[in-house]
Amino acid sequence: MIIVERTDPHHPQATALLQQSHALMQSLFPPEDNYYLEIDDLVSPDIYFFTAREGDTFLGTGALRVKPDYGEVKSMFVSEAARGKGVAAALLRQIEDTAREEGITTLKLETGNVLHAAHRLYARHGFTECSVFGDYITANSSLFMEKKL
Repeated sequence: MIIVERTDPHHPQATALLQQSHALMQSLFPPEDNYYLEIDDLVSPDIYFFTAREGDTFLGTGALRVKPDYGEVKSMFVSEAARGKGVAAALLRQIEDTAREEGITTLKLETGNVLHAAHRLYARHGFTECSVFGDYITANSSLFMEKKL
């Protein structure tokens, strides 16, 4: 059974997953197109950071950043060994539930243009492509999506 819960990103297993995610993004995209949050940034009061686990093993991470007009999905990552088990979907459901509890009516996200599995996940959950938002700039390696809640 997959358990999703709010977690300190400094937990060793959470940190390890975030470091794997950052390394992957650095291998796929130029530095100026990497918009991931550093681990210390994920403890900000405007961020809900979640992990998904089976037993004591952490399988994935995800976060909700609360903005004045929307919520932003951040730090979505699932370990390679856990992909295909529904971990990302479970994390995304928790992020959406938390956004609703916070009164957020729109979720937005930025993801890499070559992360096709992520595109499919977000589309299955009702996200559609949108224009650049917030502090982002238009980049060839970025895809922007949103969902009305």
